Amino acid sequence: MILKLENLKKKFGDKLILEDINLDIEDHHIIGMIGPSGGGKSTLLRMIGGFEPITEGEISLNNINVKENEELLHKKCGFVFQSHNLFLHLNVLDNITIILEKVHKIKKEEAVNTAKLLLEQFGLIEHMGKKPDQLSGGQSQRVALVRALAINPDVLLFDEPTSSLDPVLTYEVLDAILKLKNEKKDFIIVTHEIGFVKKVADYIVFIHEGKLVEHGDVCIIDHPQTKELKNFLSKVFSWSN
Repeated sequence: MILKLENLKKKFGDKLILEDINLDIEDHHIIGMIGPSGGGKSTLLRMIGGFEPITEGEISLNNINVKENEELLHKKCGFVFQSHNLFLHLNVLDNITIILEKVHKIKKEEAVNTAKLLLEQFGLIEHMGKKPDQLSGGQSQRVALVRALAINPDVLLFDEPTSSLDPVLTYEVLDAILKLKNEKKDFIIVTHEIGFVKKVADYIVFIHEGKLVEHGDVCIIDHPQTKELKNFLSKVFSWSN
């Protein structure tokens, strides 16, 4: 994966959300974005995915300029939101195939075959005829993951995929994401599950109060250099023992 952020700034009205973010990452496969709530992580991820306008600066993902080629970006990049974003009036199978058919112009038979293979892989095939309101939170999030994978993206973006789930359902979703690492998929994940991100990521980005405070190989979780990251991790791990 190649991710470049240059002089990036984001404002909502007069409020500055992200300030002067600069990052140049190459030859890493899984990037974990961590930091306190409200610090701008999810906003940054949505900007990388082309779902949030850039106020100032440039973003390039795998050499695709986000501002200049949003359509190509959405064909090459799968996004899994916090709230699943499934179509409530469609069953599980149709939630996946409609994107393949309508957006990516794939024939119905091929779309169905692709969807069924992925549903089987993630333990969801028996639920393919159900509507989203008949699924658990963990099942819904795994369906959202399958829908993102179905387009065969170069990169997946996860925005706090377990934020509203209980521990059992969180395990289901994280186990599904772990499979992606084993399959050599590239992805960026915003999460508060620090133990999990330490296990799967090979690069860490720490965002604090709208600023990129520290970043580097995953070892920075064990050896933080800034007081902000040290303080954040001390609170995260305070109950671990």
